[in-house]
Amino acid sequence: MTTPQDDFQTPSQFQEALESLRRARFQPELSLSPIDAPQHLAPYGVGLGAGVADPDAPDQDLALGRFILLFDPRAPETWGGEFRVVSYIRAAIEPDVAAEQLLSSVAWDWLVESLESKGALHKQAGGTATRAFSQGFGVLEDSGERNEIELRASWTPTGPDMRRHLEAWADMVCTYAGLPPLPEDVARFPVSGI
Repeated sequence: MTTPQDDFQTPSQFQEALESLRRARFQPELSLSPIDAPQHLAPYGVGLGAGVADPDAPDQDLALGRFILLFDPRAPETWGGEFRVVSYIRAAIEPDVAAEQLLSSVAWDWLVESLESKGALHKQAGGTATRAFSQGFGVLEDSGERNEIELRASWTPTGPDMRRHLEAWADMVCTYAGLPPLPEDVARFPVSGI
């Protein structure tokens, strides 16, 4: 979490948001850890990194992501509110899926549907979906070809309860990793480290 140097009192709205993040639950395959939030984007912020390990190669992830919650009491006009979520998800995909022309719009639709299914009310959503093809050369020649999808998105949550936003994003990371969503009656693991 970042705070301005001249302000020793964290605003109550941001404290409430942090408390709501701590109540979030997610699939057991997803690992979350705290990361630094960019200090130049807002006076207050908290960041989480996520990964879903490949069960066949535990040192590699099926999907990676970052979730940054920013708070600026001045409510920047471009945000349309005091809070802003900035997120990133990347996952390896099969070559035939990577060639699909509609993949980028499907990736965006998954995000919108995930936010809606969790009841994560928001506005001012925007982002990019990128299909990347890479091939290793020289000492990286053994890495072969790699196909990936990346989604960079941000949105302005409405209200101080950020739990639903984090859970929707966590479900997205799992979806990118190829895990089906958990039914509502299945236990999820709590968030720690915030």
